[in-house]
Amino acid sequence: MQPILEIKAFFFNAKTDYLPYYKNFSIELAEELKAKDILAFIQEKNENFSYPEENLLFKINDLIVDGDQSMSEVVERLGTSLKIDPVNSYRSMNGLIIKDDDFMKSYEILAPFASDEDLEYYKTLYPLHYASETENFDHTYIGDAILLLAHKMIKEGSEHEEAILEAITYPYSSLLDCEYENNFFNAQDHTAAIEELKLMVKAPKTDTPSFMDKLAIRLAEKTDAFLKKGEDEDTVVSVEGKQIAYYAGSVVGKTANIHEKITQTDSKVVLFSRVNKLSGLSLLEDNKQLAYTKAATTLLDALDSGAQVLIVEEQEVYDMFKEHFSNLEKTIGRDIDLELISAEDFLAQTSSIEA
Repeated sequence: MQPILEIKAFFFNAKTDYLPYYKNFSIELAEELKAKDILAFIQEKNENFSYPEENLLFKINDLIVDGDQSMSEVVERLGTSLKIDPVNSYRSMNGLIIKDDDFMKSYEILAPFASDEDLEYYKTLYPLHYASETENFDHTYIGDAILLLAHKMIKEGSEHEEAILEAITYPYSSLLDCEYENNFFNAQDHTAAIEELKLMVKAPKTDTPSFMDKLAIRLAEKTDAFLKKGEDEDTVVSVEGKQIAYYAGSVVGKTANIHEKITQTDSKVVLFSRVNKLSGLSLLEDNKQLAYTKAATTLLDALDSGAQVLIVEEQEVYDMFKEHFSNLEKTIGRDIDLELISAEDFLAQTSSIEA
């Protein structure tokens, strides 16, 4: 017998509704079922459900899929309890149909320097524009797609390099606000292109310090702060018998082992949605407020999911959380009653417990 999918589907009509709402549907998973078949089924059951015929993109459990996505793959990864949302709920006009004029509005930033070929390339980046994680924190963000177009134009030798870099950097929420990650079900990694653009923008044109010089200074400052913190900090976080979440950030492949170690300390593993999201570390120099917001959002996600202790995998991210903790609380407007421990210290503590 095929499993039954329990679907929560997003409903909203800007002409008649004040707020969005969800309705529940059940459908049997057939082997050949695609994402667009789920939408057609819901519409058949409720004629008020709407979705676009072109550029069909939407979210399943906050991950973006297109209409041809295999539902068997979705269920294998996400389970049978699924929530369907527009690719951008903030821009919903009618169900999954969104007001997408912002996509071409972003293109206008580079239109004076672009060719017809550039425009056609940009149109292929429509999904990437709406998969941006940065946009979740700043609705005025110009989008990852226009940054990739800028990178392409410059790498192909555009004579307007300086104007292009200026256009994607000022005065909008743009390049220097981008800590690249996206929300595709099938992930795409364009980190290298974004970082290359940042290096172009920050490259010295005078005797001012280079980006690498500044980075070295920042790392030295972080090292000093960490050593000072180590000298001043006497308290040791005890993990035994607590509710513990693990924040992996950009690191993959260690979660199962850490979770096993947590259970061995007679503690409960707490899962939270931002376990592999970035938390603003790369934004500290250029946009502290956005960095603080992202970091605080991660900590609150763990706290609100029931964690008493958060294990942080990456030492630099742990140091950022600790060093700026009071700023994170001020930025988010809440006390963050959560103990933090680095993965290294956690593993050392569990080793002593086992001994």
